Amino acid sequence: MSDAAAASAPHLLHATSVAIGGRVVLLMGASGSGKSDLGLRLIDRGATLVSDDYTELALRDGRLFASPPATIAGQMEVRHVGILSFPHLHNLPVALAIRLDDKPERMPDRRQSIPLSGVEIPVLCLDAREGSAPIKVELALRDMGIEDFPGQ
Repeated sequence: MSDAAAASAPHLLHATSVAIGGRVVLLMGASGSGKSDLGLRLIDRGATLVSDDYTELALRDGRLFASPPATIAGQMEVRHVGILSFPHLHNLPVALAIRLDDKPERMPDRRQSIPLSGVEIPVLCLDAREGSAPIKVELALRDMGIEDFPGQ
């Protein structure tokens, strides 16, 4: 396999990302949809910041990896407080995408996915404002067989 086929140049996705159990969860939604807030609540439960607001995605050997852009690495906007420094990780595999929506389906098809850089990534729609949203993210990962994470 050529280097070009094995890897792709990173591209930016409008998403906050956190690592849970060594896997990345992408929090995707419009500005003001709660990406950073849900990320902060997941961090409070033991997740680690990858990137806030924008995430670099790179395809390597058929897998999608996430990292922070260098200009915002380790920084997170906490509304009404400011831009704060956080420990962060980079170059971890993407496991799940969360699409933030204020009216998600009550009983969605559990096998939904979205293509990102040619890789199908499982996707779940959640309302970030629900108090249980961080727990739902963790339960979705557990349902996928990813159970080695803080907060349990």
